[in-house]
Amino acid sequence: MNINQLIAPDRVICLNGISSKKRVLEKLSQILSLGAIGYDPAEIFNRLIERERLGSTGLGHGVALPHGRYGEDETTIGAFVKLDQGIDFDSPDNEPTDLLFALLVPEHHTDEHLQVLASLAGMFSDKNFCSELRQCNTDEALFKHLSGWSVASEAS
Repeated sequence: MNINQLIAPDRVICLNGISSKKRVLEKLSQILSLGAIGYDPAEIFNRLIERERLGSTGLGHGVALPHGRYGEDETTIGAFVKLDQGIDFDSPDNEPTDLLFALLVPEHHTDEHLQVLASLAGMFSDKNFCSELRQCNTDEALFKHLSGWSVASEAS
């Protein structure tokens, strides 16, 4: 998986002052809509919330992968935020979540959806990688670090 096909620099952000799961999902919905003409942030938010009602997308160790299906085009898009303070995301380990990668997959892309989620789960299971993300203090540094993962992964 090439992560640069999912994210763009304007969809990778350091966020301060977010204190709830609802608020971070609202913000991620706005960020995701930046990359998709005709995508409505309110509808994206509804899709993310619908998925969360089925069970938390928190992986644990401070990481969550909120995701949903949206749209009929062929493009899967992602957004990444690093929070300055961890929030309760109903993760299985009950630890605060501060790294969130949100994903929107076209309605009919079931296999791709699962493959991308598996790749992201693998990426965020790397404790050193997550630690290095937490050290990034700018949007640009976050984007560069995320982009570097895909390069390293493709080389292996």
